[in-house]
Order: sequence, then C-alpha cells, then structure tokens
Amino acid sequence: PTRRSSDLGGGLQNGLIALAALAARPALRVVVLERGAALGGDHTWCFHADDVPAAAAAWFAPLVAHRWDGYDVAFPTRQRTLTSPYAAISSARFDAVVRAALAAAPNARLIFDAEVDEVAPGQVRYRVGGATHTLTATTVVDARGPQATAVDAGWQKFVGHELALDRPHGLTRPMLMDATVAQDDGFRFFYVLPLGPDRLLIEDTRFSDGPTLDRAALADAVTAYAAAHGWTGRVVRTEHGCLPMPWAGDVVAPTPGLIVGGYQGGWFHPVTGYSLPIALRVAQTIADALGADRDPAAALAPLVTAHRAQLGLAFRLTKMMFRWFAPPQRWGVLAHFYRLPEPTIRRFYALALTRGDRARLFVGRPPRGLSWRAVFGGAPAPLAKELT
Repeated sequence: PTRRSSDLGGGLQNGLIALAALAARPALRVVVLERGAALGGDHTWCFHADDVPAAAAAWFAPLVAHRWDGYDVAFPTRQRTLTSPYAAISSARFDAVVRAALAAAPNARLIFDAEVDEVAPGQVRYRVGGATHTLTATTVVDARGPQATAVDAGWQKFVGHELALDRPHGLTRPMLMDATVAQDDGFRFFYVLPLGPDRLLIEDTRFSDGPTLDRAALADAVTAYAAAHGWTGRVVRTEHGCLPMPWAGDVVAPTPGLIVGGYQGGWFHPVTGYSLPIALRVAQTIADALGADRDPAAALAPLVTAHRAQLGLAFRLTKMMFRWFAPPQRWGVLAHFYRLPEPTIRRFYALALTRGDRARLFVGRPPRGLSWRAVFGGAPAPLAKELT
C-alpha cells in the first residue's frame, strides 16, 4: 500500500475512520494510538437510521447494539411520539468491532496506553511506558477531543446508570427527553433507553451555565427518577460527561498530512452534542479518498465548506438558548423545536438543514420564556428580570 494513516485517539471519530478506511482499502497501513486501555471510552451514541448513508451501511452495521421504531419526548406543554427509526451504539460494542477489524487487517496496529507528545503533518511522537517512539504516516488524524476549555459556551452535563431491573419495564421505545421534571441547573431532562426487557439506561442531562458536575447529586436524581417510575434493580454500569456547548468557533481546515477530527476539529453539533452523523460523514469522505488513492485532506475540502455553513447557524442557536432564556425557561426552546416536521428534526440532529428547514426554525411565535430584554439589550437572560 502506498498510503498510511495514523489515528490519534480511539474514540468515535477515529474508530469510524478506521472501519471505513479498511472497508475501502483492506491492505491500508493503519495505526491507532489510544491513551487508555479500551476504545470508545464509556459512552452510548444514538442516531436516526437515516443518518447512515448507503455507502457506509455494510461496514457500519456491526456497530449497532440496539434499534427501535421511534421515540418519545415530553415537555410541560408538549408530548410527542416520533416514528423515525432510532438506534444506539454501546462503547462495549464499539470497542469489540473496531478491535476485531484492526486485528483482521494485515497492516493495521492498535497501540494502547500511548501518550502523544507532538503532532505534525505526517508525523507523531508518542510514549508507551518509558519509551519514546516516532511514527510517520501519509495522513495523521488527530481526534483526541477538545484540547482547550471553551470560553463562550454553555455546558452539557450528564450522569447515567444502566440498570438491571427486578422485573420487565414494559417500554418499547426510548424517552429521548423527559423535561417534565424540575428544571434545576438549566434545561434539564431525563433520557431513558430500553436496552432489553429488564434493562434500562437512565441519564439525568442538564444544559447548564457552568461546568461543575456533581456526580453524586445527579446519580441520586437518577435513582429517584427510576423509583418514581417503579423501576428497581442494580446498577451494572455508569457513564458521565461534561461537554462544552460553544457559540463561537470554526472547523479546523485539513492540511496535507494532518486532519484535525472530532470535537477538536469542529466536527460536532454545538446545540445537541449529537456527533455521530457528522463523524460518519468525515469517515466516509476519508475512506472514499483512500479507496481512490487520493489525498483525504484535499477530499474533505467540500465537506468543510458545507459543515462550516451548518455550524454557523448552530452556533447562533446555541447562543440564543443560553443568552436569551433564563436557565429554568430553556426547556421552551426544545419544546418549540419539537413542533416541527419529523424530517426537519432528523436533519437538524444530523446538522444537515436545508434552506426550508432553516426557515421553519424561525416561523411562528417565539419560544416560551424568551427574554426581550436580553434580545434587544444584550444582557444575558439569567440577569433579565422580565420574561415574556
């Protein structure tokens, strides 16, 4: 093979790139460097079935751990069942599938416990144990996550428990957002995924002004929510996170020999943190280029332009949510959003809005809780005393 790829970080973005690239070019030389002992961390990634393009269907399918025919949302003023097929990838499934693909490829390597010291186009210096190594590659993909704290940002914080229940729960589809709960610490909702007849993942999620995550308090809240619904059992797994939701930034344009991927590269959804469709588009674009023996950095240029346009609108929406609405009123933004047609909702989550979708976002009465003082006076909504 004439090309070699080095992926820094074994998270969602680089795992997808490795799978897509090896599907397009099985003999490709691929090296994945991961600082931990497993791939994908401890996460659950959800997506709409339409997020997966036909070109990716075959290599992507083994990742899917759960599928549902739709999902529910609930707000104080609106409840809705959506019929868009929905699915999830578990970190355990992700780790197993990517490991197997790399092990089966003749020229692929997976290196754990790797600490990266320096990244340059076509070159990486890293340490394993006490030894320093230098790796050269035609293309380096750096997707190690955000390397700096966002200044102009809100925060998405969550704690989740996977429960093995004493009895079947009876749910047939996920509750994507249950915002009928007390609106503590910003926009707050519970996220419930039925992973089996007697297994649930329940997360307390908050769109907050600050990054402080009280894991114990949110864990207690998950336990209380489960008890209120009659769900009792034991915790078999936990997950937690604190992700910046910025309203400023840009895509890091690829250069020959170096692609900055994932969150660090601007390939994410600032309003929702829903990153899988975007990561999938990046992975398939890179794979298509490698399959045709073209430079993947150059092949990403049109996608950078398209994503940059989508990102600009998403940044504005994020700023509106955090600056124009007081924390207890932010649920009105999402309740207002879920009045839209399902295709628009799917494209919004995929960050692939059409011109018509953009118009629909702003047609009609404004969301409940909008602070006109914040809109016209520039004051952040938490400081405004009068809310409409």
